[in-house]
This record gives sequence, C-alpha cells and structure tokens, in this order.
Amino acid sequence: MASVLAKKEEEKKRESHKQSLLKEKKRLTINNVARQWDLQQQRVANIATNEDRKDSDSPQDPCQIDGSTLSAFPEETGPLDSGLNNALQGLSVIDTYLVEVDGDTLSLYGSGALESLDRNWSVQTAGMITTVSFTFIEFDEIVQVLPKLKIKFPNSLHLKFKETNLVMLQQFNALAQLRRIDQLTIDPQGNPVVNFTLWKYYVLFRLSHFSMQKINGTEVTQNDMIMAERLFGILAHVASSELPQYRLISILGDARKKQFRYLLESKGKKPGIINEENNDSKRLVGENTNRATLNYTTRDFYNEKLEEIKEKKKFCKTYIEDLVKEATEINMKNEALQKLWPQMFIELVRDAVIEIRNKNSYMKLCLQQITDQK
Repeated sequence: MASVLAKKEEEKKRESHKQSLLKEKKRLTINNVARQWDLQQQRVANIATNEDRKDSDSPQDPCQIDGSTLSAFPEETGPLDSGLNNALQGLSVIDTYLVEVDGDTLSLYGSGALESLDRNWSVQTAGMITTVSFTFIEFDEIVQVLPKLKIKFPNSLHLKFKETNLVMLQQFNALAQLRRIDQLTIDPQGNPVVNFTLWKYYVLFRLSHFSMQKINGTEVTQNDMIMAERLFGILAHVASSELPQYRLISILGDARKKQFRYLLESKGKKPGIINEENNDSKRLVGENTNRATLNYTTRDFYNEKLEEIKEKKKFCKTYIEDLVKEATEINMKNEALQKLWPQMFIELVRDAVIEIRNKNSYMKLCLQQITDQK
C-alpha cells in the first residue's frame, strides 16, 4: 500500500510538473506573440510618421500600443521547484502563434493561428465551440477567414477581440456575413474604436438582424435598439440611395438566395423544430437590404482595387491618346487632299482627254492590255 501510494504521489507530481511546463510554455508563447505584434505596430507607426511628418508633433493616442503590450500578460512570480526551474532554463519558445481550446472557447493568438481554421476539426470539438477569441491579429486578416469560421464552428455565438486594430465603425460591417452573434466583446486595449461614444449603437444598428443580447458584458435593451435606429437609420437610407442600381439588385439577389436556402433547409422538418429555429431564420434572412449596402473593404483589397483602377485609367488614357493622334493625322491628310484635289482633278481630266483623243490607238491599247492580262 505504501508503494502504491508513493507511485500515485509520484505520478501526481509528474502530472503537476507537466502542467506547469505547459502553462509556462503557453505564457512564453503569448509573450513572444505580443512582442511580434508590438514590433509590427511600431513599424506601421514609423511608416505613417514618415508619410506625414505633422503627426509626429501630435501627442500619442493613449489607445495606441507604445511598447507596453507585454504588461497585459504579467509574469508569474510564484515559487518554482528546482526540477521545474531547470526544465524552464532549457525551454526555448520560438512560436509566433498559439491556438488553444479551453472548454467551449477557442482562443487564437497571432495571425498564424488563423491557419488552424483550415484543419479538419472533429464534429464534437467544432460543435462544442461557442466562443472565439482573437488576440494580436489584424482585423483585416480576421475578415478574410470569417466565412471559414461560419462553416467550421456553426455554434459560435460569442466573439472577442483584443489587440486587433479595430479603429473605425465601418469594420463592424464585416461581421454581418456571419451566421449568428449573440455576444460581442471588444477589449479597449489595441482597439481604438471603443473610444467612440456611439460605437455600441452602431453595432446594434448594423447587426440588428442578429438580435444581440450582450455587448462587452452589458445586456442589450429595447431602448438601445430604438436609439441605434434613431441615430443611424438615415445612414442606411443615404447609402442605398447613392448606390448604383446594379449593386442594389445584386444585394437584393443575395438576400433572396439566403431566404430561398432557408426555406429549402426547413422543408420536411417537424413543426416543433421549425418553431425552435424561428429566431435563427430571422437572423439568416432578416438583414435589411439598406443595411446590407453598408459593407467593409479591407485595406489590401482596397489597394488592389486602386491599382486595378489606375491600370485601367492608364490603359484608357493611352488608348484615347492613340485615337486622338490617329484622328488628327487623318484630318491633316484630309485637309491636304482638299487643297490638292482641284489641281489633281484637272490633271486627271486632261490626261484622260489626251489618252482617248485618238480612238483607234486607244482601242488598240485597251485590247493589248486585255491580251497581256490573259
């Protein structure tokens, strides 16, 4: 019995030792990701400063990262045994991202973690995930994987963003493509958009078809929804009125496709199941067409479009210049012809009269030319 108890105690210590190592590796990985993020933000800030020297004289926005990123993850100062201490000395973490599943929460640290969405997740694990947390990842990169997120984790209801560079209200438009959001948490750290007084109302307005329950842990009330509509309702109307007709038709077509797809999926289901999915159906097809015109284009896609537009403008300019040059040359030749034509006509008539003055010789010449052609 003493031997068994000793073995159990040893296994318990070994397991505790292993957990401590994993915990420390996680902490070091997160700190490493935070350092990479900090360096990236500093490079972006330096580029912006070089492009606009005036900004260097203005005080730094308190919500911008200033090298204190790592302070969000303080080092643990608790006592470690000698064996763990020796193990940690040889622990070298070079990972630039971290993917962690803890209960019903999927946490992604670093842009490399987004590649995990391409994995073949088990049905049980994917169905269990209800909360997805993004940390130290550019929001524009997150936007590109939102369709995958919707497919891989259909039960995800709660999104968390920390250090993701949410800087303007327009970025929230991208979340409308998801299947469902019940809760949204935007950490003030690394997300300057929360400094806007009306950011929550804009989220409620733009994502009204989700009927969100909480934003940053605060319950959403009916008064909040009314205020959101009152503040931003005119925005959707203006956006839709300024949009070309073909774009409106396209957006309306997408909405109809969603509705038709839902009707097909619900066909043949029991009435009880349909009633339970009533709220979900509203979320799927309930997005207002006017609100759908408020979308978000990432910087990279926007820059690609700008380059494409520049190339088209350059081609059109060159093409028009060539047409103008060709038309100018034709006009100059036409003017020269108009000046020379009276004299040329007189000479042509004179030569013809001289040539047919002697009919016999002219006929012989014509016959000779016909014979030569044969």
